[in-house]
Amino acid sequence: MEALKFSRNDIDELAGHFEAISQKVPLHPIMTNRDYDFAVRALNALLDAGAADEGHKLAPLADALGEFVGDYDEAHYRLPDAAPADVLKYLMMENDVKQSDLPEIGSQGVVSEILNGKRELNTRQIAALSKRFNVSPAVFFPA
Repeated sequence: MEALKFSRNDIDELAGHFEAISQKVPLHPIMTNRDYDFAVRALNALLDAGAADEGHKLAPLADALGEFVGDYDEAHYRLPDAAPADVLKYLMMENDVKQSDLPEIGSQGVVSEILNGKRELNTRQIAALSKRFNVSPAVFFPA
């Protein structure tokens, strides 16, 4: 496999783009609570803009940022190991929400399949649930 080579102009152009993007979205491992808060706000903004849809142009950026947020969560806010369906069941119970109260996820049948482990949550559903219950999307990723 041939090594990729960048010209000086390529490096300057990439650095400029990276700097501009990094002012809006942290593209590095999160090290502080302040960086974490910024990253979560940026992730929520991306999800609100439609990046939860796998076909959206910014979906890979949201995925990468979600990984950084998830890594920080795992290192600093260790949650008990729980399947995404169990997390959803808990949030529904704590918020007195029924299956029929989650149209943003799908029909009551779809919600039932998710809760019974017959179907997995997709990124759009995770974005909607994290917004509805005001939790990090990372809580829906299996440990």
